[in-house]
Amino acid sequence: MQNANEQQKFGEPLSDFSLRSLSGPPVSVSSRLSGKKGAVVVIWSSTCSHCIRYDKYFNSFEQRFPDLSLIIVSARHGESEEAVRKAADQRKLGFCIVHDPTGSVAREWFTQQTPRAFLLGPNRELLYRGAIDNYKYPEDPEYVAYLEPAIAQFLSGSPVTRQETASYGCAIQSVYYNLPKAFTKGQ
Repeated sequence: MQNANEQQKFGEPLSDFSLRSLSGPPVSVSSRLSGKKGAVVVIWSSTCSHCIRYDKYFNSFEQRFPDLSLIIVSARHGESEEAVRKAADQRKLGFCIVHDPTGSVAREWFTQQTPRAFLLGPNRELLYRGAIDNYKYPEDPEYVAYLEPAIAQFLSGSPVTRQETASYGCAIQSVYYNLPKAFTKGQ
């Protein structure tokens, strides 16, 4: 696989996709950008503890940023749409979740763990990619936000000064998901 930096250039559009949303109809980045200044796309998993931490943040995202669309892409290997729907119902998740059963968006967007956020301009141009924050709570004196300053700069018309941060979290696909079944006696 080539280095993501060779394929994703800041200021250039990322590939569009169309995936079925948990509410039924297909959702594409282009359709969610209609009438908006930009979008945030997050590669996500309903079972990742790092993602679960952001439930409240994502539930209030579009209220706080009405000029942006939020698209959450459920892309973890082996995570069924039914499991994602059940988690969304139990946790009362109200944001747009699309299911990517093959992980194609994660692969195309060079994402290996969840969550990973992408801030896009009105033509899908990449403005920021990486972590949402440093995985500390806002009350923590060591808390550092990464996505929100990028959003603030973008919405104010300023260039995004920190375009990338390292993201971390749960693996989308791991060797542990693919271990062979133990052989039984007699085989």
